[in-house]
Amino acid sequence: MSISTGRPRPASYSFGVWNAPLLGDTIGANLDRSAAAHPDRDALIDYTTGLRWTYREFVAEVDALALGMLAAGLGKGDRVGMWAPNCPQWTLTQYATAKIGAILVNINPAYRAHELRYVLRQAGIRALIAAPFFKTSNYAAMIEEVSPDCPDLEQVVLLDSTAWRRLFESGHAADPEQLAMAQAGLSADDPINIQYTSGTTGFPKGATLSHHNILNNGWFVGELCGYTELDRICIPVPFYHCFGMVMGNLAATSHAAAMVIPAPAFDARTTLEAVAAERCTSLYGVPTMFIAELAEPEFDSYDLSSLRTGIMAGSPCPAEVMKQVIERMGMREVSICYGMTETSPVSTQTRADDTIAQRTATVGRAGPHIEIKIADPVTGLTVSRGEPGELCTRGYSVMLGYWGEAEKTAEAIDSARWMHTGDLGTMDEDGYVAITGRIKDMVIRGGENIYPREIEEFLYTHPDILDAQVIGVPDPKFGEELMAWIRMRAGTKALTAASLREFCSGQLAHFKIPRYVHIVDEFPMTVTGKIRKVEMRETAARLLGLSAQEDA
Repeated sequence: MSISTGRPRPASYSFGVWNAPLLGDTIGANLDRSAAAHPDRDALIDYTTGLRWTYREFVAEVDALALGMLAAGLGKGDRVGMWAPNCPQWTLTQYATAKIGAILVNINPAYRAHELRYVLRQAGIRALIAAPFFKTSNYAAMIEEVSPDCPDLEQVVLLDSTAWRRLFESGHAADPEQLAMAQAGLSADDPINIQYTSGTTGFPKGATLSHHNILNNGWFVGELCGYTELDRICIPVPFYHCFGMVMGNLAATSHAAAMVIPAPAFDARTTLEAVAAERCTSLYGVPTMFIAELAEPEFDSYDLSSLRTGIMAGSPCPAEVMKQVIERMGMREVSICYGMTETSPVSTQTRADDTIAQRTATVGRAGPHIEIKIADPVTGLTVSRGEPGELCTRGYSVMLGYWGEAEKTAEAIDSARWMHTGDLGTMDEDGYVAITGRIKDMVIRGGENIYPREIEEFLYTHPDILDAQVIGVPDPKFGEELMAWIRMRAGTKALTAASLREFCSGQLAHFKIPRYVHIVDEFPMTVTGKIRKVEMRETAARLLGLSAQEDA
């Protein structure tokens, strides 16, 4: 008998050791503390309108809106929807709802009527605050269309309307003690935010997050970025994502740093202008945003010398882009973050002194006070370092659950409170995680997480489509694009990408509309009758390599 003398590899488990405890605050109390310590520092700057508030002024506006909401009959546990692009009113609503204990429900600005209807009903939203319109979206008309189907919806407040102004008027006239009493009745463990993630069942699921979840995540993300009250964070990423409202807003206010809104939606030139004009020290974005900024014809004319850090997340960063962000933009301490809405969102993050290789080949290591492991997807056992498995995370950041969906919650969070991400990865000897694939077929297009099943369910409503399967295919700009494989009904004319886009337009958010269409008689199947999406992706890659046409 031979006995191996080789040392076994350690398990793929890591814990984010940190020398400071978790915060026990509510979001409102934490904001008040920052404002009391730094009342005259800039809190929020809206670059396109020129509006700017110090922390003293910002908290006064938040408190007025919070008191107005109380006067309107809203309070702890009520769901308040927010449907608008990035704007100061979005941020005010985020903090005002937190102060009274109302649950803010983030609504994607790209949603169409049927998606809005679902969220309003599923969350039981009592009050909806919305922009009247944005770009080609007429929010007011869509709200009017779906309101009769939403029995819980009692109040609709359009931004800059009389109803919006009345909230502040009643708030300014109210007794501040009412707000103090409301805040005193809150717990850091109360649910405070619902964010919808696309579901594999065809319907989004509402990840329900507490003060404790998102305040701590924002705080520790900011700690790893080295934030202080001297920092000025440019936030071109959307507030309806955790990226904007947690990693952006909450990271800023918990450190008394400034929030800089460059524009309602991302624009490369305006973002660069805002960084230069406001002397921002930090800039956020998904890789495609940084690529667009670096490609601006007048890039070299912008003074970006104030930048030192920032966050890149949403999809893997190409090494060459990372080099340019560091060298041409001066973001020497730029950080890569990985996470999901269900984990508030950040689970792993690179550090300021990590190498370019660690920032491009990995998603960093465990964040403060967070546990991560790589587990065998079948047995659930932790694998050895270097072996692939499912990334799981546990700790303060794991959501309370999916709103109103206990069974879906149990599928995602096991009995030991491990959140199963569905992502495949490996952990190296130093605890850095590399994401290698996905157990399910989620597509990441330009930072947007898209689940094909939701789109497939909608495509089935087309009268000429017999069956549809949606996959992600490589794309140099967005990382991935959508391709729909379609089986047509007998005797019908084959769809084109253009005709399918026309069918989806106004019904699906723009990023969910397939770019490519491939008409087939049958899908590739396993012997047990399961569709082989792996083979579909391989075929798609060959087809797209042979033709630049959008009808593959």
